Amino acid sequence: MKRLAPTAALLPLILLGACASMKTEKPPVAATFPHKLEANGHSRVDDYFWLNKRGDPAVTAYLEAENKYAEAALSHTKGLQKRLFSEMKSRIKEDDSTAPFRDGGYYYYARYEKGNEYPLYCRKKGSLSAPEEIILNVPEMAKGSSFYGHKWPQVSDDGKIMAHAADLAGRRIYTIRFRDLSTGRDLPDTIKDTTPNMAWANDGKTLFYVKQDTQTLRWDRVYRHTLGQEKDELVYTENDGLFEVSVGKTLSRKYMVLHSGATLTSEARILEADNPGGAFRVFAARRRGVEYSVTHAGNDWLVLTNDNAKNFKVMKADEDKTESGFWKEYLPHSDSALITGVTAFRNFLALEEMKGGLTQIRIIARGTGAEHYLDFGEPAYEASLGRNEEYETGTVRYDYSSLTTPDSTYDYDMASREKTLVKRREVPGTFRPEDYETRRVLAPAPDGALVPVSLVFRKDKVRKGENPLYVEGYGSYGMTMPPYFSTQRLSLLDRGFVYAIPHIRGGSELGRQWYEDGRQLRKKNTFTDFIAATEFLLREGYGKPGHVYAQGGSAGGLLMGAIANMRPDLYNGIIAHVPFVDVVTTMQDTSIPLTTGEFDEWGNPAEKKFYDYMLSYSPYDNIERKAYPNMFITGGLNDSQVQYWEPAKWAAKLRAMKTDKNMLILKTDMSSGHGGKSGRFERLKLAASEYAFLLDLEGLKK
Repeated sequence: MKRLAPTAALLPLILLGACASMKTEKPPVAATFPHKLEANGHSRVDDYFWLNKRGDPAVTAYLEAENKYAEAALSHTKGLQKRLFSEMKSRIKEDDSTAPFRDGGYYYYARYEKGNEYPLYCRKKGSLSAPEEIILNVPEMAKGSSFYGHKWPQVSDDGKIMAHAADLAGRRIYTIRFRDLSTGRDLPDTIKDTTPNMAWANDGKTLFYVKQDTQTLRWDRVYRHTLGQEKDELVYTENDGLFEVSVGKTLSRKYMVLHSGATLTSEARILEADNPGGAFRVFAARRRGVEYSVTHAGNDWLVLTNDNAKNFKVMKADEDKTESGFWKEYLPHSDSALITGVTAFRNFLALEEMKGGLTQIRIIARGTGAEHYLDFGEPAYEASLGRNEEYETGTVRYDYSSLTTPDSTYDYDMASREKTLVKRREVPGTFRPEDYETRRVLAPAPDGALVPVSLVFRKDKVRKGENPLYVEGYGSYGMTMPPYFSTQRLSLLDRGFVYAIPHIRGGSELGRQWYEDGRQLRKKNTFTDFIAATEFLLREGYGKPGHVYAQGGSAGGLLMGAIANMRPDLYNGIIAHVPFVDVVTTMQDTSIPLTTGEFDEWGNPAEKKFYDYMLSYSPYDNIERKAYPNMFITGGLNDSQVQYWEPAKWAAKLRAMKTDKNMLILKTDMSSGHGGKSGRFERLKLAASEYAFLLDLEGLKK
């Protein structure tokens, strides 16, 4: 069937019911233009396929009409939104700074000044009592920009040259610029249309950086830039569409590492950092299904790999004999602990492991092999190795928080086992950790698997079976959903909400098999785990039926779409951030950014078994004529990871099909991407509107 492309002449039809009806808060009605999609002997009709025409006046008008409707539909909560925004902002210490870390002869940190959305990047030479040097004034650079994405600037090892990257649209396309820190002068060198991934060689004038494919945005090429040169040299091209590349330097400062990775396979290339003009050599040739990453450790390499080790093990390789045939076992595989990271210092190793659904940090003395684990003392928490930039040290930095403990940075003496709190996030106002309680429970899934659930609530607000319940989930890519601290969340807890994170399959909380059991042809376990955890929490009295809410973003938005179709009766409201909901159509279109690299996660719909399975759960394809929960959906026009038209199409189809009178809000940010607003205060406005949406459904006006 030939598709009719909507044009500006069709705007009255597309917006019928919106432009003239804001006073009655009637939602926009998107026009339908049937578009036939055929694959594997099966055909589908997508009435809203036309919404993928970025920049088409009709598409822009529809998105703006939805935004106007969202504003009108929530207008009665404006006072509450302002109160929530002020509340959330009041918990942020406006004149704050990050924990300083030592790198070479300097201490580096980011510092916020009162009223500023963005930080100043600063350093002090030799001592924290030394004079401050502002190396990058982001508030000044961001003036006049509605979006300003930035990363930590990269300073050469000699401390003289800084490279910094900025994205002005939220589509993950950056421009890299350079500054001579000895003079404060900006250099003429400029690298446009690139990623922010870069690393300095040891000569202080050669920068390796990664560029992306302009259409798919896949990170596929590594270049070498020498200060002052006009043309950069292409170092490596990754031709396999399943792989992306990145570049970095070992903590020992001896090697540059070029990592090429897909979901289930990886390969590394190495180059002496003192020889930046040389050629990278393959560390160990890629083998399908074998993942590995490398850490330089003195005269050896440590290799973290899943080769015949589902939960990974650590192997050792000589510097000059790196092929897998020469690897020797250093730390064996464990059925109970998934090793997720290795950091090598001169005399110690620090490992991150997932065990029992929580991160463990394991310290090993390299000389004796003596080892121990850090004790964090809480039932549910988030811990990770922090910013460690020096090889010759006996101190490891780690970050810690929990559902009741604000973000904290510690320095840990690996020999004496003494820890020092370097920085804890200050929460202005009346917050006291002892007013809240966190718990860890196990919820049975339909197949008998036990799903860990982290919980937090305010002690004086909880009443068994009487509280509104807010459940957040993700469950994809093997990523964990840690029990993290949030000052925003306090606005719900202080109003009596119980907050829960089910650590569902598709993540790696219980090891690699936990991930394997929630991807491709077992993806539905992710959804049924979340539903089962919600039902368990209700049975145990952590929430009240009819007062349950769910939230997830990106692949977690897929989860939201699936549970909305599967158990709409269970949830009174659902918040879906930039949701990946049009699974089959997106995965069939290899021109869409990031698609081909995700076949190992979702399956390739060119194969009928994957096509049929994906079609059976794809939220957009499974919308039915029935009642749905209240919905708050967000999108980003410049989103490079989930294209804006997925939430837009989903909302349009839901409006046409649902039989209830529940609220359905679609808010598309017309100037940002996947992560939403870039400023630290601006992003609170969306959170305030979402919380107002929830509180309004609960009948809470304050």
